[in-house]
Amino acid sequence: MGNRKWWVSAVTTAVLTMSLAAPPAGGASPAEGRPGAGDEPITDPIPEDPRPAELGLVLEEYAQLPETEPTPPPTDERLMRHNRINYIGEVPDGSGRKYVPDLNGPMYLLGDDGKQHAYLDMRDEDEYFFSGRGMGTGFGFVTFHPEFAENGKFYTVHSVGEEGIAENEPTYPNQPNADVQSVVTEWTADDPSANTFSGTHREIFRFGFATQIHAIQQIDFNPTAEPGDEDYGLLYMAVGDGGNGVGTDVPQALDNPAGKILRIDPEGTNGPGGAYGIPESNPFVGKQDALGEIYALGMRDPHRFTWDPEGKNEMYLGHIGQRALEAVYKVDKGDNLGWSEREGRFRFDPEKQCVLYPLPPDDPKHGYTYPVAAYDHDAPANWPCNSDSGHAISGGKVYRGDIHPELQGKYIFGDLVDGEVFSTEAADMSRGKNREPITEVQLFDSDGERKRMSDFVDDGRVDLRFGTDAAGELYLLAKANGKIWKVTDVKPAEPSEVTDAVSDNLVAHYDFEHPFAVDGAKEAGQGSANTLLDLVNGGEDMRVDGGAFPGSNNSLQLKQVNPGQVGNDDWKAGLWDGDADGVESLDAFNAADGITVMGWVKMTGENPSPDPSSDDPDARYNSVGLAGVLSGDSDGHNVRALLELIEVDGEMRLVALGRRLDGGESQTFAAEQDWRELLPKGEWVHLAATFDYTTGEMALYRNGEPLEGSYVKDGDPWQVDGSPTSATNPRGIKVGGSFPQNTAEKNPCNCSMDSLMFLDEAADGSTIAEQYARFRGE
Repeated sequence: MGNRKWWVSAVTTAVLTMSLAAPPAGGASPAEGRPGAGDEPITDPIPEDPRPAELGLVLEEYAQLPETEPTPPPTDERLMRHNRINYIGEVPDGSGRKYVPDLNGPMYLLGDDGKQHAYLDMRDEDEYFFSGRGMGTGFGFVTFHPEFAENGKFYTVHSVGEEGIAENEPTYPNQPNADVQSVVTEWTADDPSANTFSGTHREIFRFGFATQIHAIQQIDFNPTAEPGDEDYGLLYMAVGDGGNGVGTDVPQALDNPAGKILRIDPEGTNGPGGAYGIPESNPFVGKQDALGEIYALGMRDPHRFTWDPEGKNEMYLGHIGQRALEAVYKVDKGDNLGWSEREGRFRFDPEKQCVLYPLPPDDPKHGYTYPVAAYDHDAPANWPCNSDSGHAISGGKVYRGDIHPELQGKYIFGDLVDGEVFSTEAADMSRGKNREPITEVQLFDSDGERKRMSDFVDDGRVDLRFGTDAAGELYLLAKANGKIWKVTDVKPAEPSEVTDAVSDNLVAHYDFEHPFAVDGAKEAGQGSANTLLDLVNGGEDMRVDGGAFPGSNNSLQLKQVNPGQVGNDDWKAGLWDGDADGVESLDAFNAADGITVMGWVKMTGENPSPDPSSDDPDARYNSVGLAGVLSGDSDGHNVRALLELIEVDGEMRLVALGRRLDGGESQTFAAEQDWRELLPKGEWVHLAATFDYTTGEMALYRNGEPLEGSYVKDGDPWQVDGSPTSATNPRGIKVGGSFPQNTAEKNPCNCSMDSLMFLDEAADGSTIAEQYARFRGE
């Protein structure tokens, strides 16, 4: 801060002695309406959304912002980004300049020529500037007064740490044991047209939070308001609950700012210390024990809000949820969104945060406002219930530009963590009605290649944000690589890579296009089992560029790491639960009539691999593991259904190897053709193996065509009697070798794989041929 003198609001004695623990003025008490012992939890609150894509956005790189680092140096990997840019907007002066704040300190102006200017750096302006702990700390937001061109005024919010808290009095009492504080500042530029700031500033609001999350995320003016309107020149501030909303009444209490949207007049003087004004039209003005600044309440993390430039100019809020739900609200003054009594349109229980509960019969008496659109976290089945599963809504924009009529009236938003993009119709999102359906939006690069945002940023954690220019055209930006993209075209969505016939029985599907945002060493499953696959030993490095078919951007690399050394470092993949109950999410394979294992394989190295456990230096494994479902009593090797290369009568063959009964004999169906002809090195090949346990029939397919082959064992090793496989859950899936629990190495595969599918039926030849054709785009 140097020798600068910060303006600090004088806080009245009455305000300083206000109790943050006072009973809530309006809204329910913390215990009222909580789920009871007899209430059934809802584990999948919104199973129908998001729906399949109807359109796609073509993204063209617009700008690359400089690399920056947090202050102090972070210990949380989620903060270790290229930079932490979090918004793009246009300066309201007709200059065409775009502004971009970076949580790490700088604010940039971008000219039409693409030239960048560091307009202001908060690291130089406040010696207590703090951005190195907590996802939202730092230079949070900047907004320009609607008359900026004339008065040069703009407003920022940034955070300070404990030293800054100790040196400055807050506008209202900090939350107990506050360790981060949000500071709202008014700046007045000497020359509004300049590309670097010179001028004066004054602090107008300061409030401290008990944790380093859910502080003040956005401040903004309503750009649809015109002179003479109630809203014109009023500043909105989205104040989070400071992480204190779970199990407390903080977001419901009207005597403190946390968990609210505030609305103030920055040019007024009737607020605390005369720093700002409290509009008479605010809903709680004059209410006893209530802050007049409150516009709406009952929020956890009101992350991003916007106004529809047309229609009725409604405010839309993207509200980040706890462990189960992300929601979009239409917000009007006086609204109570219900947190933490409610999570969206459900009851919330702080003890079981990943499940929700039905509304009580007397719910209308509370008067809560519910979402107009929402999607649930749909956390992986093998992920801890109350852990972060990597979802947080990134509130977006209602498109009202002129270039893309296909987007007209759509609210475009997304998930800031994994970078998924969604849309819904603004005109149909009505308060008090059922939620409007959410639709997935596909993304394409400027060459027309379909990609996910994780491909654009080369990272499973995207940190996605949205913005628009003065013409209403849409931009996407990401902290992961510090880039901004402009939407330059809209095209119809491409069909799913999975046919309907396969989708009906698809238990597990791993296409290696879905890194788990919380942990890139895991792949998110796309089948009904919704189960994470571990990328063993190689982690996220195993997910490599290039796929097996058009539209695939990534594949899985598997390999033997040290051919001459016994160890547990081979690259393989799988999932494992050695308990007697096995992997519960794979229960579709419990007493299954049939199974299909299929996927793309490309041999990339020497197969079979050397066997370092043998005394013979020339010894090789007698098998090459591809992919399979383990049996219910497996040690990580024995299988219920497996696609593999294995020695048959001393000769390596491509086989389907299956077992109907746990502990029973296996049967093998071996292809007649030489495996090296079937799997030429360096060539992608689609393979499938089918197992019908009720008849004992097995089959192999290559590129959609059946392979000639024969059974290895005589007689009936499966003990076929028309009934299905054992009534046990598999202990897992193995890919590229045995023992997915990584206790031993066996049968590694020096190969790449793509789009592995595991079905709970023995698919017929036409189903497999149609799926192969779909991959090929035929």
